[in-house]
Amino acid sequence: MRLLIDTHILIWILIDDPRLTPKARKLLGKASEIYISTASFWEMAIKQNLGKLDLQLEQVVEECQNLGIQELPVTAEHTLALLGLEPLHKDPFDRLLVAVAKAEPMKLLTADSKVAAYTELAVLI
Repeated sequence: MRLLIDTHILIWILIDDPRLTPKARKLLGKASEIYISTASFWEMAIKQNLGKLDLQLEQVVEECQNLGIQELPVTAEHTLALLGLEPLHKDPFDRLLVAVAKAEPMKLLTADSKVAAYTELAVLI
C-alpha cells in the first residue's frame, strides 16, 4: 500500500506524539511506500517563518530521508485534480493533499475529518 501522510501526521511521527494512534502506527508499518508532499514542506516552511513550528525544516527533510519517507513533488496532474474538489475545506494545503491522493491514487493518512470527508482514499485516525 502506498501511503501519503498529512503534514500533521509527519510532525507527530517526528516528535513521537501520542496523538499518533495505534491504528496510524499499524498503517505506517504496513505501508510499502510512505510519501510526504512537497506542499507539506512548503506549509512547514511558512509555519516555521511565522514561529508556529518548533521543528527546523532542514532537520525535517533529513529525518524523512532517514526514515525512508519519500518526497512526492506536486505536478500539473495534481493541480488539475483540484478543479473537481468541492469547497468542503478552505485550507489550500489540505485540498492539495486530497487532490494528490486522488490523482496518484494512494491512501491519505490524516486526523482531519474535513480532509477525510473528501475521499474514500483518506484514512481518518
